[in-house]
Amino acid sequence: MSNKPVFVIRKASEIDFTEIFAMISELAEFEKATHKLTNSVAQMLEEKHYFECIVGETATGEIAGMALYYFAYYTWVGKSLYLDDLYVKPQFRGLGLGTQLIADVVAIAQKEHCKRMRWQVLEWNQSALNLYRKLGANIDVEWLNCDLSANEINKFAVSTEK
Repeated sequence: MSNKPVFVIRKASEIDFTEIFAMISELAEFEKATHKLTNSVAQMLEEKHYFECIVGETATGEIAGMALYYFAYYTWVGKSLYLDDLYVKPQFRGLGLGTQLIADVVAIAQKEHCKRMRWQVLEWNQSALNLYRKLGANIDVEWLNCDLSANEINKFAVSTEK
């Protein structure tokens, strides 16, 4: 008999947003990027139609991890699923929950007839890289991220006004 915990994967609801945001905050800390985190539970509630989330729960109902995603359109391939955050709380790592969450997101992408599933990983996050390679992911080191923050968007808009 295995002592390995069994996790139940379910769709997140608004009731879970506080716990989900706590995990997003933990992830920002892990990625050494808390200064970039400007979201909030209130904002998540306002913008809930722009993302989906599944959570993994223990037998006692504790949320142990989550996968937050949304659908996007990429001109080269079409409808895609973008996995924005995959997070498993430290005490539940190494128990298969990350793989289980990804498997469920892949199933969603397949059910939704997505032509691609995409996500990002930091180049120094070796444990995540190992997991993603094990799962068969292609890791592209050629493309770089280009971001504009809300302030930068506003500055750009003002600078180009006619």
